[in-house]
Amino acid sequence: MSLTTQSRGSAPTRRPSALPRLVSVPVDEFASDHWGRQPLVSLGADLAGGFEDLFSLEAVDELVSRRGLRTPFVRVAKNGQTLPDSAFTAGGGVGAGIADQVSDDKLLRLFADGATIVLQGLHRTWAPVSDFVAALAEELGHPVQANAYVTPRQSQGFNDHYDVHDVFVLQVAGEKHWRIRPPVHTWPTRDQPWTTYRERVGQAAAEPPLLDVTLRAGDCLYLPRGFLHSATATEEVSAHLTLGVHTWTRAHLAEALVAEAMHALVDAESERAPLPLGVDVGNPAGVADEVTRLREVLAGLVEGIDPDRVAARLGRQARAAARPGPLSPVAQARRALQLGPDDVIRVRGFVRPELIAAPDGGAVVQSRAGSVTVTADERPAIETLLAQGEAPVSTLGLDLARRLLTAGLAL
Repeated sequence: MSLTTQSRGSAPTRRPSALPRLVSVPVDEFASDHWGRQPLVSLGADLAGGFEDLFSLEAVDELVSRRGLRTPFVRVAKNGQTLPDSAFTAGGGVGAGIADQVSDDKLLRLFADGATIVLQGLHRTWAPVSDFVAALAEELGHPVQANAYVTPRQSQGFNDHYDVHDVFVLQVAGEKHWRIRPPVHTWPTRDQPWTTYRERVGQAAAEPPLLDVTLRAGDCLYLPRGFLHSATATEEVSAHLTLGVHTWTRAHLAEALVAEAMHALVDAESERAPLPLGVDVGNPAGVADEVTRLREVLAGLVEGIDPDRVAARLGRQARAAARPGPLSPVAQARRALQLGPDDVIRVRGFVRPELIAAPDGGAVVQSRAGSVTVTADERPAIETLLAQGEAPVSTLGLDLARRLLTAGLAL
């Protein structure tokens, strides 16, 4: 549920859709023709607007000079190589005895000499990006992260490579010349980085590109995972956001299915029994009969796994893959003490609440903010809150409303 907070008593409103800001074709066309299949270049003139509200060169300077960033939130690369942390970090000074804070002085010299600044995990350090990434992840159904790449004029940060996640490249300042080539390995997984296929990547990089395009401020490029790419800044400083989409795949479903089968397997006393004394588990002849038997056992267990169990397991992973919308801890704690019956509380943004029924008629609300247990008497009120996105304290009851606020489930 992704509801914005409003003033007391007003109706909840939905956040603006994020994906249409990034693609110049209808969403259903993007889903059928491009998602996971083909790149898409969307010009700023064909999109709803630029990206100035999300990020800027001024934001870069503030982050590296005033926010006390540490590694790995910042990386620096030059000529295809990532520089050691010591090249751009230093101690924090009196009262901040941290050895790896970003040094704006070192960063200035490196950037002036042609190095690219990479701001990693920007969805955790810059509020506008954080809000947009959370909204986009909810729409896509897949976890999203954000990095920024700031490159001096006529410089290249990284050589031809591919990513193991889909990306949206949002050009926020300057221009960057991109060369896109077809995959040498389709839909790579996280354990299949481009370095695994370094020779094939090098050979493909010598071939004519599939796309040769210059992105200007306001343009957006979508690249499915596996597509080779490299980029060079033109005559001015370039900055772009890369939104990395870590797609769920059938392999994730298979992992969850097998994990549930294994959980059922170890529940069986017979399958926990020791193998014979003197067994050589490294000798195929020593385990062949057991492997044959276990194939049949596992096949039967997999056949009996309810899809609800697979969905529940992946749901837990999905909740852990992102964070809920921000809240103000001090203000929230004070407000919980000041609640009155006329106040209205709302479900916290991107908290992903799920109501799990309990045997006694009550329930547990599981979410990215943790869990809250409700009694059978409180359950109708919590169901109303989750269905409508908001509820008055008089409906919830003062005790439940305070528990929801102090648990971070509601605002």
